[in-house]
Amino acid sequence: MLNLQQLQSFVTVISEGSMTEAANKLYLTQPAISQQIRNLEEELGVELLHRGTRVIKPTLQGELLLEHAKKILQMVQQTESNIKMMGSHLSGFLRIGTLNSLGVQLVSPVIGRLLKFNSNVSFQVDFDEETRLVEKFNRGDLDLIIAPENVMSHVDTQDKKLLIKEEMWLVASSRDTEVPRQIQLSELNQHSLMWLTREYADFELALTQAMKSAGLSPDVTFATSNVGTLKKVIETGLGWGFLPSMAVKKQVRMGRLTHIQVKDFDYRLPFFYCRQSSLTAQQKILSDAFFVALDGLERY
Repeated sequence: MLNLQQLQSFVTVISEGSMTEAANKLYLTQPAISQQIRNLEEELGVELLHRGTRVIKPTLQGELLLEHAKKILQMVQQTESNIKMMGSHLSGFLRIGTLNSLGVQLVSPVIGRLLKFNSNVSFQVDFDEETRLVEKFNRGDLDLIIAPENVMSHVDTQDKKLLIKEEMWLVASSRDTEVPRQIQLSELNQHSLMWLTREYADFELALTQAMKSAGLSPDVTFATSNVGTLKKVIETGLGWGFLPSMAVKKQVRMGRLTHIQVKDFDYRLPFFYCRQSSLTAQQKILSDAFFVALDGLERY
């Protein structure tokens, strides 16, 4: 019988792209992760992973298991999170800073759930660019921030931990029935390019450098720093663009967008959860519950 630990390991291996990264995220050894995957394959009688590649990918059977495993694990996480939030009698006030895209897709749903089950909590959410979020946090204007790895050296606290590794997906409108499922980076300029600016500065730099190495210069038809606006423009069929996976997974599942795998370009941006060391005991309990809920919502 399949167990939750095996499913969690399998999903994490796929999301992280390697056994080693999955082991680090789950605080297990790499041999332990490998054994869990082998046990899962033996139990099902099929191979679930394509091994020997730079980034581990699921087989056809693995993709089917991945789809169902995510749903199972998400239901378990949400149930556990809801029970904890209903029974912990949380209280207090937190000032939270994050990027707009993370706020809409990740932070807002969790805050809504916390408010629903706890009448004595309140929040203030500040959306801003990463450097200004760090400045506000260091001044003491924010109690916690969710910020990308590239600014971690400027955050004045030791109380920080990895929350997510956000994938950037190349997507196109599903209205175009000839959109390929896989391309090489060198093929990117064959279609109008929609460009996300400022919100993910490290990714923008990495993509520009990768395109330059492939002999390309970005031929940008439309650019914006707003993830929601860019998503809507791409959905109309005006071009292709990279967006954070959490912002487009729903549209891909619904068949409104097509996810195009770029075989020679894979980017994941780590985001850290940082809180002030000076929080009250009450605020620390509330922020711990907030982190648990965020982690459970995003992981699968």
